Amino acid sequence: MAIYRFRISFEDYDDVIREIDVLPKQTFLDLHKAIHAATGYNPELSSSFYVSNDHWKKGDEIAYLPDKRKKERGVILMEESKLNKFIDDPHQKFYYVYNFEHPLDFHVQLIKILKEEVDKVYPALFKSVGQVPKLPGAAIIPVSADSSSNKKAGEEYDFLQETEYGINEEEDFDMLDEEEQEEENKEENGGGYEDDY
Repeated sequence: MAIYRFRISFEDYDDVIREIDVLPKQTFLDLHKAIHAATGYNPELSSSFYVSNDHWKKGDEIAYLPDKRKKERGVILMEESKLNKFIDDPHQKFYYVYNFEHPLDFHVQLIKILKEEVDKVYPALFKSVGQVPKLPGAAIIPVSADSSSNKKAGEEYDFLQETEYGINEEEDFDMLDEEEQEEENKEENGGGYEDDY
């Protein structure tokens, strides 16, 4: 099975990066919680992902703990939305707003599609670079990526080497197609993802 690797960066703090691996069948809520396990922020605050274009323009909203107005409007919910239903590009981008009372904006981009590692638990933090900004009145729990997952302990992130994001578009599109075909087969057979757990 394929794994999505997302790079999460603060819109206003370019030097703070988290990279997180998730399963395509996992939900936006799983990704939301993984982001805050990696930042130390409280995940139980109203937040939203927005399907985005290459210029970070907000599209469809996928919300967690939406307000009454959003509920009445029929907003899509994170806990009901699998990631693979919203990814049709190996460079897929999502604009993410955390905590609407005191918002922090993030850029979330799919940077690589990998093969699943046997016995590894997902979501998994792959890389952690930089200290997250402190929020008023909120404690931050220190977190770091498993050093065995990083290229080298203490190695700084090299943006020049990553300009293509390590993506082989032809292979990655094939992996996306395989995921979609697998899902269609399960739905046709009356199955679902529940049997995978």
